[in-house]
Amino acid sequence: MPDDKIDDMGNDDMDMDVDEGQQQAQGGTQKVNPVQVQKFLKGVDYPADKNELIQAAKDEGADENVISMLESLPEEQYQTPADLSQAIGAEE
Repeated sequence: MPDDKIDDMGNDDMDMDVDEGQQQAQGGTQKVNPVQVQKFLKGVDYPADKNELIQAAKDEGADENVISMLESLPEEQYQTPADLSQAIGAEE
């Protein structure tokens, strides 16, 4: 009988992981890595503020996840692409 409890606990852990993944997929918010974001920010002149970055990403056809990530960033001037990548990493 103790073996059954161990199996059940293992299954519950797996179910939680699946549920979390489903919530992310259903909510439409997936983690975005800095490299994905930078693909949509080609040609941006730094320093750039959050609104400039959002507009540039929209102009380059960024998807909703990328735009949402940029919108969640602090209102500040980003001096370099590396500064922006660091801020994105802190949001995740």
